[in-house]
Amino acid sequence: MKEIIIATKNPGKAREFKRVFDDEHFEIKTLLDFPDFPEIRETGKTFEENATLKAHAVMERFNLPTIADDSGLQVDALYGRPGIYSARYAGDHNDAANNAKLLSELGGVPKEKRTAHFVSTLVFANPKNDKDLVVEGKVDGIIGAFPEGDDGFGYDPLFYVPELGKTMAQITVDEKNQISHRGQAIKKLEKQWQDWIIW
Repeated sequence: MKEIIIATKNPGKAREFKRVFDDEHFEIKTLLDFPDFPEIRETGKTFEENATLKAHAVMERFNLPTIADDSGLQVDALYGRPGIYSARYAGDHNDAANNAKLLSELGGVPKEKRTAHFVSTLVFANPKNDKDLVVEGKVDGIIGAFPEGDDGFGYDPLFYVPELGKTMAQITVDEKNQISHRGQAIKKLEKQWQDWIIW
């Protein structure tokens, strides 16, 4: 069986990637399988730079094909912030604090100017490939005036999708995977990786 590493400790995120690969031929591992692997410092200035740092750090350590992603929220009225700092905008992975800070910064901004985008960049690095496979997914929405919905995480309760008439926290996991930024990026990966990879 061929091994592929997903550079994440998030089991939910790993599951989304696993469906791309045929279980009979691939063994999918995550960083949970390597508990001693050190934390990777995300020092890049873009989603792609951070995903590349993660993918290459893991690939070079284990000499195995590795997929990493970096994603976040870009709000037009805030000139693209919080962007790469989405998870640690007000406090490291503190969803409530991050949402509160976002609402505070958008205080007084009218609804039509609260446009935003969830962006996800995936980088697939492989020891035998000279170039990485890079794909991006994006979903457009509007930042609501208050949180709505109990599902999802991060900024999902504030991210209103006009076509659905709901926030990302008000839809099912299956619906979210169909339209989400990561879901879109994974679909692109699914179409391209077999033509790209060299074993």
